[in-house]
Formats: sequence, C-alpha cells, structure tokens
Amino acid sequence: MRTRVFRGWLQPATIGLALAAGTLTVHAQRGGAPAAAPQPAQTRVPIDITGYWVSVVSEDWRWRMLTPPKGDYSSVPLTAEGRRSALAWDWQKDIDAGNQCRSFGVGGVMRLPGRLHITWQDPNTLKIETDAGTQTRLLYFGNAPKMAAEKTWQGTSMAEVTFDDLIGQTGRGQAPNAGTRGSIKAVTTDMRAGYVRKNGVPYSEDAVITEYFDRHTKTSDGAEWLNVMTIVDDAKNFTTPFVTDSIFKKEADNSKWHPTPCETAAPSIAVAPGDAR
Repeated sequence: MRTRVFRGWLQPATIGLALAAGTLTVHAQRGGAPAAAPQPAQTRVPIDITGYWVSVVSEDWRWRMLTPPKGDYSSVPLTAEGRRSALAWDWQKDIDAGNQCRSFGVGGVMRLPGRLHITWQDPNTLKIETDAGTQTRLLYFGNAPKMAAEKTWQGTSMAEVTFDDLIGQTGRGQAPNAGTRGSIKAVTTDMRAGYVRKNGVPYSEDAVITEYFDRHTKTSDGAEWLNVMTIVDDAKNFTTPFVTDSIFKKEADNSKWHPTPCETAAPSIAVAPGDAR
C-alpha cells in the first residue's frame, strides 16, 4: 500500500499564514498586483521520466513473454463473471473481429515486453509511446481534454504530482527506492475493454486504472530505473483491485526502438478449465 503524509490540524502560525494569504488575495482583487500564473506541469513535476526505457521482465515470465493457454489466470482475483469471460477467450476470434489490440490497452500494455518513449507533448501533457503495439498515451495535468467520440484503447488519463512513498514494493529485479523525489500519479477512465494478460483475462470499459510512475537511481552502476505500479479496479471482473509492478531501465538513445503493430502469438498448449488455478 502507499503511505500518505498526515497533514494534521493547522497550528496557530499556519492559520496566521493562511489569513495573510487571504488578505493578499483580497488586495489583488481590489486592484493590487495580480496573482502569478500557475507553473506548467513540465516545470512542477519533481522527476524526469522522459527518454527511452526498456522493460525488464524478471517476474511473471510465462504470462508476459508468452501467450499462456486459455484458463491460465493464476494469481488474478477474478470474479465469477471474470472467469467466465477468460474461459470464453478465443485468440482467432479477436483477430477476425479486429480486436487484436485488446492486450495492448492501458490495463495491460505496461506488462508487455518492449520499450517506452516518453516526451512532453506540451507543457501540461506527457506523452508515452510504446513500441509494442505502437500505442500512444497522453497524461493530462490540469484541465481534462474534450471527450473523444469513441472510447480508445488508452482511454483518458488525468495526472498529478504526489509525494507519497512506496513502502515494501521493491520486488525481484527492481531497483531500490533510494533517490525517489516524488511520483506521477495517473488515473485512467473512458477506455475500451481489454486484457490484463494476453490470454483474455479481462478488464471492462468501466474499470478505473491508477498508475504511479517512480524514477530511481541504482547507485552501484548509475543506471536509471522507472517503476510503474498499475492498479486495475474493476468490480465486474476482479474481487479486489489487480496490482502489478513493471520495471523499465533507461536507454541511452533510440537505436533499439522498434515499433510493431498489435500482435499476439497463438496460445501455448491449452489446459482444461479445471486445471486453471
């Protein structure tokens, strides 16, 4: 879980500062100096996650590097409806219906092997491109964009800065928490239904997907690491929120950047539903 700083009750000195701030605001409204314009997100965000990053797959290898067989939904807290949907998955039907990008939607794309290219599209919009599936996500700081006519695989992501710490989240292959200077939190809605795993483990279009982006420096060799915690909250398909941590390592340039279309290999040997745990 993410711990939060407890603000507590306002002390007398704090109250005095608040009153003073209110007085200044009234003064400005009566013809005093106007309040300063808010700084753009590109200036305010305490960590720089721009650049090229490659995924480091050190866990869940069989679900991330391969297309597991239908019914292999081990460790996913599925509801009865979620299990029915996962067991009804048909790889070929997805392709025939033009839904081959379901595994590349916002709920699953960070778990796929591949690379990220992160840039600022404008001072208040962070752009995340994936070479896996050639997807583009936009993280909006501040005002929400105009709603799209149709839902998209990546949905609408509203972002903010948070200074919460990750406690006990470092797992196998992850960089230490030392060097964290804050996080970027993104909450995504209004997406098309997709898969959290390549073999049809579903999330619905009503899901709420929360992500935390944290950058770390591994002091032993100076490598830069990006940790992305993804929380898929979907009462239709999950009994509890489905949480994953995905790790990326900074690359020097774009020499290995290789965008590919949405492609999911045929599943491995199927198992009987009773064998899926």
